[in-house]
Amino acid sequence: MAVESSSLPAIMAEEENLDPNTTNLIRIEKHVPAIKAICGGGDEGPSKEKKIMCGGEKSKSNTAVKPWHSFQNSWTFWFDNPSSKSNQTTWGSSLRSLYTFATIEEFWSLYNNMHPPTKWVHGADLYCFKDRIEPKWEDPVCANGGKWTMMFPKATLESSWLNTLLALVGEQFEQGDDICGAVLNFRTRGDKISIWTKNAANEKAQISIGKQWKELLGYTETIGFIFHEDAKTLDRTAKPRYTV
Repeated sequence: MAVESSSLPAIMAEEENLDPNTTNLIRIEKHVPAIKAICGGGDEGPSKEKKIMCGGEKSKSNTAVKPWHSFQNSWTFWFDNPSSKSNQTTWGSSLRSLYTFATIEEFWSLYNNMHPPTKWVHGADLYCFKDRIEPKWEDPVCANGGKWTMMFPKATLESSWLNTLLALVGEQFEQGDDICGAVLNFRTRGDKISIWTKNAANEKAQISIGKQWKELLGYTETIGFIFHEDAKTLDRTAKPRYTV
């Protein structure tokens, strides 16, 4: 079952129990034309369906079976615990994958059962990356990439993180194929969100992603793009190669 882009706000609202006509729909209305990822079975086979079970068997009900709405890519949430970081022998060894999701319904089920960003402990990292890409510099897909980073106060952290996630899974970026995922870092000096990309040398793609992300979140401050290679060799003294 293919899902038209124009119906996405209603679908997302239904799964989140929101009024699809409200202006509180996480800014999704503004970006509906750019969303290309929602697709179902079509020529690729039947879409997954929620089964109505009764006594361990399928119930013969006249109620319409509700289809699942698939994303273009599957995504995985990862978590890095600050207490585990202090004991790790190599960077990234404390990373743990939490769950991989591929549909709108799975996304909301996961997101609605996570602690809000304001409740997480300092030093923790929460990642959302395309499936089969590990959020490490050493991952072959990430190795030649870099990241855009924004800083946020607690008041806007949760909405900014959710808007970023929706933009990623909904394929709202014109250069979305170059995106690996996003990370939310909880830090005493200030919480931040970063978008990781694959090919740092592709300046046109990186500038496009940075500009679109700023527009999506209504972010007015200048942001910088740092190559992973620079970050590995220069650590905190690494300077942005691109800014928008």
